[in-house]
Amino acid sequence: MRVMIILPMREGYAADRAGAISLLVNRLAGPDDLVVGSPVEGTPLPGGTFVPVPPISPLWSVFSDNFRYLIGLRKVIRQYRPDLIEVHNKPAIASSLARVAPTQLILHNDPQEMRGASSPRQREALLERVRVITVSDWLRRRFLEDLDPAVVEVMPNCLDLGALPTPAPRRAPVVLFVGRVVANKGVDAFVRAWTTIASHVSGWKAVLIGADRFGIDAPRTAFVDRVEAQADIAGIAHLGYQPHPRVLEAMAQAAIVVVPSRWPEPFGLTALEAMASGAAVIASPSGGLPEVVGDAALFARPDAPGELETALLTLIGNDELREDLAARGRERAQIFDIGPARARLVALRLQALKR
Repeated sequence: MRVMIILPMREGYAADRAGAISLLVNRLAGPDDLVVGSPVEGTPLPGGTFVPVPPISPLWSVFSDNFRYLIGLRKVIRQYRPDLIEVHNKPAIASSLARVAPTQLILHNDPQEMRGASSPRQREALLERVRVITVSDWLRRRFLEDLDPAVVEVMPNCLDLGALPTPAPRRAPVVLFVGRVVANKGVDAFVRAWTTIASHVSGWKAVLIGADRFGIDAPRTAFVDRVEAQADIAGIAHLGYQPHPRVLEAMAQAAIVVVPSRWPEPFGLTALEAMASGAAVIASPSGGLPEVVGDAALFARPDAPGELETALLTLIGNDELREDLAARGRERAQIFDIGPARARLVALRLQALKR
């Protein structure tokens, strides 16, 4: 079975700019899978065989970037003639490509906020053309909202647990935030909470890893400048964007990882990585995060007065609780290991070909 995996146009398939979708595709792609996306500088990630979308004639320059990307995808499809097309996170592209080959759509974000799936009528039409898969049950419910019952499969994100850095036998007294430095991720709530409690937690420090976007060329924004200035005042080390291996190394050392997202995380890969790395986790109780962490984290709403501060003080002051949450997190992470995920993906691909 020749499978062609379609990345979103702005998803970089390279180590220095890979987001969550590229990292997942890299883990799961087999040697015969074709991974299609925008051209990358340097070496693509090793999963599958990377095929860059070819340049489009200047005659098409009057059309949108998305339309020109679709034209490029059609060229690649005509060249390789896949048995199955697997589109990540782009309903409109999946709907269009379904005319040329069996197609399944894997959704990583809220479909009600996506072009081609925002209305019930659009989502209903999608189900007639493509097989829909979501990375969490929360996303599945969002897709099916206001629709008659229908088959939408769930395939959670995964990790290759055997490839993670070895957790430190003695965790550093560090509270770590990892993620994009944007309001939705609650990074400013993390800085606010640490500013409030820092004088009460002698011997501990806070570290912030992230930038406005994934990649070494992430732009400076007013929000990034403001958060980093506040972090300086609070004594929080901010390291900017770091490659994914460096992020995992930091998680393997830190005692606590905070995931204080304001928006409903569709899955919550950072929380899963933190649990698998042996850190105790504090997470926002929204979106798909509760599905990921189960009973292996403390929950705190980022903007509820005192909740994040209280959770931090509770974990910092209770060694036994931290160790218990870390142990439960490592155990829970096992259900998201790469072996079961690969088997699930193969089964879903075979089902898609039988539609």
